[in-house]
Amino acid sequence: MADLFAEAVGIPLVKAETSGVKEAELEDLKRLLAQLDIDAVVSGGISSQYQKKRIDKVCQELGFTHVAPLWQEEPLKLLKEIISLKMETIIVGVYAHGFNQTWLGRKIDEDTVNDLRELNTRFKVSIVGEGGEYETLVLNAPFFKKKIALIETEKIWEKESGYLVAKKVVLVDKN
Repeated sequence: MADLFAEAVGIPLVKAETSGVKEAELEDLKRLLAQLDIDAVVSGGISSQYQKKRIDKVCQELGFTHVAPLWQEEPLKLLKEIISLKMETIIVGVYAHGFNQTWLGRKIDEDTVNDLRELNTRFKVSIVGEGGEYETLVLNAPFFKKKIALIETEKIWEKESGYLVAKKVVLVDKN
């Protein structure tokens, strides 16, 4: 869905394949970034030292600035900002204790935030999913030119985790 997301936002998409092997993926990223006419890389990490250090390293080697606007922000504040900005964000994958199939496709709203806080209390789940507990998809935000509409989805559940498959997706004009 990266192509669709880039189109919805109205930005060019640059992509490349990687094996995903721990250190090889950094070289793949470095090779791709070196081809671009850019000064900085923006990442969305909140508290992952592992992720930040790796992107810092690649940027330093290439002479780029690494901008991490969410870095060390208070998680609850970030979720409340998603709501106040009227971003339409849904949960598309769950991978930790306390989650079940009903979370798949669930919108991030006040009730969801309250339930995430409860999961944090009971199971130490990161309320922003920073430890891989859950994944999200933004369908609409103030900076989008068009909205992403999920026409057909399927929930895949395996043992105690699952994800939402987008089978048919379209872009629609914003009202």
